[in-house]
Amino acid sequence: QVQLVESGGGLVQPGGSLRLSCAASRSIANVNSMGWYRQAPGKQRELVATITSGGSPNYADSVKGRFTISGDNAKNTVSLQRNSLKPEDTAVYYCTLGKWGYTYWGQGTQVTVSS
Repeated sequence: QVQLVESGGGLVQPGGSLRLSCAASRSIANVNSMGWYRQAPGKQRELVATITSGGSPNYADSVKGRFTISGDNAKNTVSLQRNSLKPEDTAVYYCTLGKWGYTYWGQGTQVTVSS
């Protein structure tokens, strides 16, 4: 069983920056992609950003230009650098790993953007 462990959540002021990181509990071959989703209170879970094993990123329109995803396919790690944070970025952020049509999920890390 694969576990994804997220770190880097917390409280940050509007306009601030925060970096999330995620690592798989063991080495996994043939990973198709890794990424981040988030779920705000009372809302559905939504895509934030993903990156393929080849290094191609994909972003939700709401975070383009503010968030940057990076990954190390060999180490099964993925990070999300988030700048210019807004209160609407407040959510639980989940790390994902996709392999052969199956998606593994982390347990989530809370990020709160508030003054």
